[in-house]
Amino acid sequence: MNKLKIHGHAAMLLTSLIFAVNMPFSKNLMPDWMSPIGLTYSRFTFGAIAFWLLSLFLKTEKVTRKDMGTLFIGSLLGVGINQVTFITGLKLTSATNASIVITITPILVLIISFLILKEPITFKKAGGVILGLVGVLSVILTSEIAASGREASIVGDLLCVTSSLSYAFFLVLTRGISKRYSSVTIMKWMFLFSSLLFFPFGFRDVITSKLFSSGTSIAWYSYMYLLVGATFITYLLIPIAQRQIRPTTIGMYNYLQPLVASYIAIMMGQDSFSWTKPFSAIFIFLGVYFVTTSKSREDVEREALRRAAETVKANLVLCPIKEPS
Repeated sequence: MNKLKIHGHAAMLLTSLIFAVNMPFSKNLMPDWMSPIGLTYSRFTFGAIAFWLLSLFLKTEKVTRKDMGTLFIGSLLGVGINQVTFITGLKLTSATNASIVITITPILVLIISFLILKEPITFKKAGGVILGLVGVLSVILTSEIAASGREASIVGDLLCVTSSLSYAFFLVLTRGISKRYSSVTIMKWMFLFSSLLFFPFGFRDVITSKLFSSGTSIAWYSYMYLLVGATFITYLLIPIAQRQIRPTTIGMYNYLQPLVASYIAIMMGQDSFSWTKPFSAIFIFLGVYFVTTSKSREDVEREALRRAAETVKANLVLCPIKEPS
């Protein structure tokens, strides 16, 4: 693995950890301090302001009309629909159910990459996805036993499924532009589009929320973590990961989020330790390893070219071309 790929994996690992910690923080903010749409719109506006301010200190990149259209679609899939449906689903369902649902993202990415990018589905890659899924499900299902037993809303679960599907399409469709533009350029446009599109739905919920009138210090810490950590830093890192590693591999990092969230719940007294968790971690990391080291379409094509070149070379040795006398 070269240095650039290591940077991509490091970026995605940090992103997954930040997202995992954000889940209980966001859950604590809803609905007492702010509505789901209010929290989501806060992220849109903060992200737009932060990325546009940062772009003032960097070299300006001119975006083509075609790529601007891709950025607009990406803003709907990876920022707008993804965040709105997930945060609303998280309010309606349990954090456990939401964690289970998001683990289908790598499977969705795998299928979409196969259909759009013609990525091969090898036995090694499919086995890695299955191993990771087994590990995550064992973590979450054992945590659910010790939970309050509150039944989750089917509507909430379906919204989380929609969020995962939206994010999967986002990873696949925006991989091309992630290689042509910087993270700041991509995200300043995506968050600007989302903040403008969702203004009629979210602005009022933000300004009328209880957080600004009587929010506690813990609520404000959670809110700032949501904005700075789970919005600005993570979306700055995602395009970096997209440039270096495949969408399927990026999707695999979703498996780490429930694992980390489970241990945070233990630290907060919301869950109890069980010996299944260390074994589940082994399954998850094995799954990430198998998918990471499996062959991409570029690898397959490169190997085919190498074999073709070797065949031509062998034929020339066996049947050398005679020079005309």
